[in-house]
Amino acid sequence: MKVKPFLVSAALSFTLTTANASAQQHNKNELPEIGAAGSSILSIDKERVVGDAMMRQLRATQPLLNDPVMNEYINDLGNRLVNNAQDVNYKFRFFIINNSELNAFAFFGGHVGVHSGLITTADNESELASVLAHEVSHVTQRHLARRLEAQSKSQPITMAGMLGSVLLTLVNPTVGMAALSTTIAASQQAGINYTRGNEKEADRVGIALLVNSNFDPMGAPSFFVKMSEKYRYKSKPPAMLLTHPLPDSRISDARLRAQNYPRIQLPPSLAFELTKSRIKARYQSNAKDNVTYYQNLINKQQYVLKPAAEYGLALSYFANKQTTKAKGILESLLKSDTKNLFYVDALTDVYLELKLFDNAITMLSELNLLMPNNQVVALNYANALQQAEKYAKAEEVLQDFLLVKPGHLIAYDLLNQVYRKSGKTALMHTSKAEVYALLGAYPKAIDELQTGYNFADDKPLIRKRIKARIIQFEDQQEKLKRL
Repeated sequence: MKVKPFLVSAALSFTLTTANASAQQHNKNELPEIGAAGSSILSIDKERVVGDAMMRQLRATQPLLNDPVMNEYINDLGNRLVNNAQDVNYKFRFFIINNSELNAFAFFGGHVGVHSGLITTADNESELASVLAHEVSHVTQRHLARRLEAQSKSQPITMAGMLGSVLLTLVNPTVGMAALSTTIAASQQAGINYTRGNEKEADRVGIALLVNSNFDPMGAPSFFVKMSEKYRYKSKPPAMLLTHPLPDSRISDARLRAQNYPRIQLPPSLAFELTKSRIKARYQSNAKDNVTYYQNLINKQQYVLKPAAEYGLALSYFANKQTTKAKGILESLLKSDTKNLFYVDALTDVYLELKLFDNAITMLSELNLLMPNNQVVALNYANALQQAEKYAKAEEVLQDFLLVKPGHLIAYDLLNQVYRKSGKTALMHTSKAEVYALLGAYPKAIDELQTGYNFADDKPLIRKRIKARIIQFEDQQEKLKRL
């Protein structure tokens, strides 16, 4: 399913007051016990509220890949790790940012982001899993809350400015550090990068978590070495190394720690290889070059898994307007792996492009019975239905999906299209309001609801729901102001 990026104009103002370098050096190994960590700054409940607000801000300002197939993959992978983690206080959410830099980060409320460039740099799933395990460990050990606790003992800090700086520097360390350098003395550090103690703890917990989740423990030192060697002679280190320093001693420690566990020999992961192909074919280079790349890969048999290379070629054909060629490859792939949602998603796009609506609807309706409310199936099914002008059924599928997955951005955007095309103006504005709210734009969301209210003169139930939702959005705004 091809989806447009959701970006709105948003200006973020970031300020941060930090302790001086010597104070940070003194504090780095004298963190509070985990049980009380960050309690005077952020309780677990407040972390959830803050994490939700930061995630809305990210949706509005960063090129998140709102791609159901890859969201499904990265959350499946991440939650395999979370299921074996300790001290989990929230439901984790994993997401991908379309950015070629090597970076991954975690923040309050169990949110873990990874740049697409890091996924394509990893050679196997254990390497990618090692990065996610490390970030999950930062969250479960509450390292951000502990850093903020340490800083608050040195100097008063404002929550809004502090959190804005945390988010900016985690997501885009180069920009974040530069912004901070204009407001703090040159002798001071940013103060939100993880300390050596934090990194050592996250490495220890992360490698154990990797093993407990049946991944190769050598995935961690292997990826560390890859990053170190790739940027050893570069003047600009990858973004991840600005917030996660990687001295040689850390690589050695990780290797020694991993060697304490038996190696786990795993076959190549098809889902991982398909994800890498999808990123390259859809979000990197240009379609014509990608066609040549995958043709050469297949002809020279230089792939890890042939189906993943063929999938990349099919996506490249589709992007290059060679839709019939894409159709042949994808139908063949799906025939041999009938429930593979990577193939289903891409083939849906092909069928819709060729106006073969019945083909798409038949394929997806059958899968929807087998996998009810799966995000890849349900969203593709609703999209196919609305393009075939079967609006009532599309609305039903989306409403059912949102009961199970409330707050799903793509679902609300699709629902907005369905309501617009079916002439349900009041509901169109309410669904658009939900999209704005998920981007943190509450004033715009409230405006949409008020407009929808005006179009619901003869619908008293809808009016009551709209008034209730306006009150909820106003309450959420007030909670954010009180942080």
